[in-house]
Amino acid sequence: MAASRAIASRTVAQESAQSRKRCFWAAANDAAMCAYHDREWGVPLHDDTQLFEFLVLEGAQAGLSWRTVLNKRDAYRRAFHGFVIERVARMTDAALEKLLQNPELIRNRLKIYSARRNAQAALKVIDEVGSLDAYFWSFVDGKPIRNRPRGRGDVPARTKLSDRLSRDMQQRGFNFVGSTIVYAHMQATGMVNDHLVDCFREAEV
Repeated sequence: MAASRAIASRTVAQESAQSRKRCFWAAANDAAMCAYHDREWGVPLHDDTQLFEFLVLEGAQAGLSWRTVLNKRDAYRRAFHGFVIERVARMTDAALEKLLQNPELIRNRLKIYSARRNAQAALKVIDEVGSLDAYFWSFVDGKPIRNRPRGRGDVPARTKLSDRLSRDMQQRGFNFVGSTIVYAHMQATGMVNDHLVDCFREAEV
């Protein structure tokens, strides 16, 4: 009887999760994307390691789907030392070349090498302003921008703010930080809340 109740409880929970209204890109039949949407996307991040992780992953996504990157996330964590910025900044050419042979990664030389370059640029930012957290969040005065979009067409690919942040990052030596990539980074790390108004996560984050 107890086992039956447990199974019934899980079934109700699964049905409830599937019936929740989500943003258009989080398909209910894609467990990984749903989990990412429900637990991470748009949640304000203030941890430098996690901010750097998203910076590398968003750059890796360029020209690809986020689902592709999400599938490879654990492999990227292993390859890039858990995204510890100091360790990535010290990676040698030989180590990066070895990663280009790893089928679990996106084997694009520019993207692989950009992780080290961005780590080195990040360390300079940290030395100047204290943390990546302080740097990124200064562009939104420390408070998430809540856009409350009503549909797909209300969610921009870039904004004047992402243009400004992108330019500043490029001047500081970062790469794979075009305005579209930077805006995706802002959305992912909660600097911008672009959950749709009827998404159950909009008010939660």
